[in-house]
Amino acid sequence: MVKLGRTFIHFKPFKVLVLGDFMLDKYTTGRVKRISPEAPVPVMEVLKQESRPGGAGNVVLNLTALGANVFAMGRIGDDAEGAELKARLLGVDTSALLTEPGYQTPVKNRLIADSQQLIRVDFETFTLIRAEIEEICLEKLGALVPQADIVALSDYGKGFLSNRLIRRAIELANQAHIPLIVDPKGIDFQKYRGATVIKPNLSEAYAAARRPPQASLDEVAQELRSLTEFLLITRSEAGISIFDREGKRVDFPVRAKEVKDVTGAGDTVLSMLCLGLANGLDIQQAAQLANIAAGLSIERVGCTQITLSELAERLLEEDCDTKIFDESHTFALQQVLKGKKYVLLVLDKGQMVSNGLFRTIRQLSQLEGQELIIYVRDTEPHDELIHLLSSLHEVDYIILQTENLKHLCSAIHPHEIYLMQQDQPIKLENAHNLLNTLMRQFV
Repeated sequence: MVKLGRTFIHFKPFKVLVLGDFMLDKYTTGRVKRISPEAPVPVMEVLKQESRPGGAGNVVLNLTALGANVFAMGRIGDDAEGAELKARLLGVDTSALLTEPGYQTPVKNRLIADSQQLIRVDFETFTLIRAEIEEICLEKLGALVPQADIVALSDYGKGFLSNRLIRRAIELANQAHIPLIVDPKGIDFQKYRGATVIKPNLSEAYAAARRPPQASLDEVAQELRSLTEFLLITRSEAGISIFDREGKRVDFPVRAKEVKDVTGAGDTVLSMLCLGLANGLDIQQAAQLANIAAGLSIERVGCTQITLSELAERLLEEDCDTKIFDESHTFALQQVLKGKKYVLLVLDKGQMVSNGLFRTIRQLSQLEGQELIIYVRDTEPHDELIHLLSSLHEVDYIILQTENLKHLCSAIHPHEIYLMQQDQPIKLENAHNLLNTLMRQFV
């Protein structure tokens, strides 16, 4: 496995067009204390109800959590569920999320008790896209695809993604040299021919290849790999397998601490693949990150969104280079710091390894509920110092060079800030004034 930390910190904002079936996911959470006298079924006392975008909508939420700018293309019904779904896609361009008369917005209601899903109740009907809606989408594709860094097709088989829409999206993406990833549905994968990546799960792959359960995975891939540049098969607890057109296979084992719920894990994989390929990673690097993100996802109940900050924390368990940022990594660092409370320790030029530095790091790292970030004010810091700092579990992140702090001044707000002087930490009461002072020195 390649080290992923140095790829992670190079992530930048990216634009993605998501086409697919948008739904509304409802979660009814409660507790079960008795069995119904009417039938041998549990009686659930409802404690909480909430709704989130589902299907392609969950892909959109995953992408926005990763810092992407998203264009959403799909359809909703002229109903309360459609209006709620659209309203919950905050910060997303929904100009191509069209209302189709007579169409019912699909709703999936999951009943959960004691962190276990008891049953799912679906309200939906398969409805082919209306010709007039299809024509509007075909026209919008011509304008939206060239604006994107990557295109994602999230096909849940509800009738929106017609063969014409799929073919046109692939054609436009190929013309613009933009990667296109398909999360497929059904047994006809021919309609996805020409996609950069086709990403079925294990059962979908076997069904599309029309192979019996006893067939090997390599036999299945043999039937499908010519359709795409990369065939990526998600295999639940067995992880991810990638096949290229020549049949070369690479496997990545699952990486989860505890499996609670696999709901939405496929959407997490799709979103992380978009992040990786849009930022220039190769398919194996992108797949490894997707596998790690999926592991985080299935440790939770329901559809969840994995942030870059959470991904960075998991990567740090294996690769301490993940915690080092310099002036070219502004976006990644901003994502990592979102919602965090932290202490900033500033090391001046020429700072050496010393007992005073270790003592200060130990003291600051013990502040409850706060992470420790070290900012090294040196354009040419000693490699030994940086490697040593990155190896310390007390140090959460390291910022190198002055330009980085200049760019981040308006974004970072440390709870406390200290400056090392003569091997002693000096607490500064006004962090904002210090940051401005540092900026002025290097303008």
